[in-house]
Amino acid sequence: RHRIMEMTGLPARDLRMLDPLLSYPSTILGRDRAIVVNLEHVRAIVTAAEVLVRDPSNPRLRPFLQELHARLALPDAVTTNPATDGGDDQGNVPISGSAKIPPFEFKVLEVCLEHTSKCMETETSVLESEAYPALDELTTKVSTSNLDDVRQIKNRLVQLSGRVQKVRDDIEHLLDDDTDMCEMYLTRKLAFQGVNNESSVNVDSNKHAFPDHDHDHEKYVTYS
Repeated sequence: RHRIMEMTGLPARDLRMLDPLLSYPSTILGRDRAIVVNLEHVRAIVTAAEVLVRDPSNPRLRPFLQELHARLALPDAVTTNPATDGGDDQGNVPISGSAKIPPFEFKVLEVCLEHTSKCMETETSVLESEAYPALDELTTKVSTSNLDDVRQIKNRLVQLSGRVQKVRDDIEHLLDDDTDMCEMYLTRKLAFQGVNNESSVNVDSNKHAFPDHDHDHEKYVTYS
């Protein structure tokens, strides 16, 4: 824990948000040297050069880790987006014309948000497939059992709606706040500070993951 705090500059309270044994609402926090991501079961610390994913042995994270590895392994030229403003002073290296390389931290955030959205969409589809038959059954026969089935589905729907709304509100808050957006632009801050992040120097071209264990037995997997 202390090694991660020293490396990322995060306070202990931010790391507690990533503890799978504790329940915290979904949120994305931009700090000076790192971004804290807590979206459903995706809990990660993102810097300008690497991402530490909490509890990588969780089976629910397997699709996320696979997509993250695949996305980060793509050549930068393949993942370029049209530039909308700025240039080198934005911390991006132009490829050609108006194209530029998206910052590492934004690539990771994109995967986190896409995975969370897909999981919620899947939950919605499953709930929908259960709700219609239950309502049809209740229409056909009003009974305690059928009423209880519909009530349970309604409770799950309310909980899911609340989780979706929390993620949506957090994203909208970030997009509406220029200060928060600037805080998350870690690559640009490093460029302005003239800091060379040495953590990526020894990473091979395949960008494999390697386990990272600290003395508190908190398990992370790191991608660079």
